[in-house]
Amino acid sequence: MKKVIYALILPMVVVSGIVFANRESKKETSYKPSPKPLSTTSSKTDSEETKKWKASLYGGIFKEWEISFERERLLATADKIRKNLTAFTNMEAVVTSLSIPSRTNADASTIQGVLVSINGQAYIVQFDPGDIQQLQSLRVNDKIIIKSSSAQYLRNYLHLVLSANYVERNHKVIVKRDFSKVGC
Repeated sequence: MKKVIYALILPMVVVSGIVFANRESKKETSYKPSPKPLSTTSSKTDSEETKKWKASLYGGIFKEWEISFERERLLATADKIRKNLTAFTNMEAVVTSLSIPSRTNADASTIQGVLVSINGQAYIVQFDPGDIQQLQSLRVNDKIIIKSSSAQYLRNYLHLVLSANYVERNHKVIVKRDFSKVGC
């Protein structure tokens, strides 16, 4: 009886080994990249569009900003908090102003937020429109804990803008963004 069972199992093992080996070789061949580029016209079109954009007004403004001292200053301030942004960790901040300095007075009402100091550097903390009531409870020299996942440079503002994903003052949560409701 044992010989009959071994005789039946042995061919099944051999056949299944062949099937799995054949399956693996098909997977390997399907993932090989093509040796030639897919389209030669797309790279030419992209470079032509890029050239047109660089020749436009916005391209010129970007070129000026790219070589400016202000860009270097903003990149340096972003580097100081990059680890905290990527790890979404606490940053201790002090509220220095309840109004946001902008290049022109017309832009002052575009962002709802406060100016804070983190490790001696000034940043703008931007609040969502639904968090405005919590924003009104903040005062100058309040010490707050901020967690943010992103920072951006807006051309009309002097400082880097942080999104307020989590803000805490005196161990009380002021703002806590619910990421489960945020969609793509």
